[in-house]
Amino acid sequence: MTTPPGRPRGAVLLALAVALAATSLNGCGTPGDSSDAPEADDPVASAGLRDFYTQRLSWEPCGDEECSTLRVPMDYSTPGDGDTFTLPLIRTTATDRSDRVGSLVVNPGGPGESGVALLQDGGAQLFGERIRARFDIVGFDPRGVAGSEPAVDCGAEDEVGTVADDAPRPLHPATEEQRQAALAEAESTVRACEKHSGSILPHVGTLDAARDMDVLRAALGDEELTYLGWSYGTALGTSFGEQFPEKVRAMVLDGAVDPALGWAERAASQATGFRQAVDDYADYCAEVVGDSCPAETPDGIRALVQGLYESTAREPLPADGEYGEVDPQTLHNALVTSMYTPEDQWEPLSLALGEAATGDGTGLLEIALGEEDSAEAAHGFADRGTSRRQDAGRQDVTEEGRPDNSDVAITAVDCVDIPHPEDPREYWKALEEARLAEGDFGSESVLAALGCRGWPQRGPGPHRVVAEGLPPVLVVGTTGDPATPYHEAESLVRQLPQAMLLTFDALGHTAYGRGSGCVDDAVDDYLLDLKAVEPGKTC
Repeated sequence: MTTPPGRPRGAVLLALAVALAATSLNGCGTPGDSSDAPEADDPVASAGLRDFYTQRLSWEPCGDEECSTLRVPMDYSTPGDGDTFTLPLIRTTATDRSDRVGSLVVNPGGPGESGVALLQDGGAQLFGERIRARFDIVGFDPRGVAGSEPAVDCGAEDEVGTVADDAPRPLHPATEEQRQAALAEAESTVRACEKHSGSILPHVGTLDAARDMDVLRAALGDEELTYLGWSYGTALGTSFGEQFPEKVRAMVLDGAVDPALGWAERAASQATGFRQAVDDYADYCAEVVGDSCPAETPDGIRALVQGLYESTAREPLPADGEYGEVDPQTLHNALVTSMYTPEDQWEPLSLALGEAATGDGTGLLEIALGEEDSAEAAHGFADRGTSRRQDAGRQDVTEEGRPDNSDVAITAVDCVDIPHPEDPREYWKALEEARLAEGDFGSESVLAALGCRGWPQRGPGPHRVVAEGLPPVLVVGTTGDPATPYHEAESLVRQLPQAMLLTFDALGHTAYGRGSGCVDDAVDDYLLDLKAVEPGKTC
């Protein structure tokens, strides 16, 4: 999922400081007002959910924003058993109180990214003045993610994804020894996560997280949900629309995830997207970054990248400091990480590739590890996808002192949501097909999915959307999106009743907030006034 131009993660513009208030979407009621709770004969009330739906939020200042917490049942099938998640909330309040529409709930993607961190890092500035004036912008950490209590924790780093020090980690494990090492690595991740978070793993999926958003909607005092989700946030929004179609006011799904794709199809979709993105980098480098390109021609860039893949497979590239060295996996991760926002990331990648051509891998390693500021331009909207592999780790903290378990959570949510086969032969078959179709990008996408083998799964699995009664939803697709390719947006529009497609003809991941006035105005008009986007609209 992405960063707008000039807004790298952790260095976004300061968020707007505004006053406290909370009224319902239609101007009546207060947060947690029991008038918005289910009636006694409502299924959610009879299932023991009334206490959750009628809870009152207590907002306190936290920096330039306001923070609160929301309590949700851990298991919606037994909501009264006392097991819960406590979800952190954050909001900036509408500046024009007299013309306030309601709350705009946002999700930055991942899965595993923090909605609290998004707004603390100034994410409200992604929205135009009209939106900030008339909406309280509300972020939250989904169940199991970041500041959620409890949160998914897979223990110390040496417990997760570990194999023997001399075990091979090629991009394409071809021999039996290499494949057994890949299996052992994946299995160690499952064991570590079950050891430390086994009781909550079945409950961190998208289906339940979407139900949490309905509890949040009620606690905010809104009769209907207004929502914007980027990348994985589109899966969360789609699930909400399927479960609560009559409770949607407006919904923007930017960088769509197609729920009809199975694990192998999704891996292939992302592999194609990232391979094409790297090819686009070669073609358009000079147009985006000028003289900083690592070679004079697109073919020269391609030759340099291919040469680095081959040379690092023979002997890793040295890097300064305590980072280590650059092997093919590190090179691959640096390339993939840099494809989310060309306007922010291609120049640092180009400089790093140029240094690598002279024998210095420091820049590439910094990008791959997220140490380079530019690498963090794939802020909270970035699905790690093919760069994830099985290297989930423990709950960590950011430089700002915030909890961050994004590597853990992306594995946990993906694996719970999508059924994966137990038989390793299914992965090896998919691995060969993907390698033949997309080369190293195909291999890596399948190896990432291998980490879900043996994981508890409770999601609905691949399916076409059924959401009768859902009002018109706005789907935004970027033609050159590597992480959520454009064809997934087209597919989702066909599945959602009355859905509208807004096309952003550009490179990079997602569209809203990246500097296109055409995209931003269309989305804002829809959110504010439910203005339809005409068929075929392209920005």
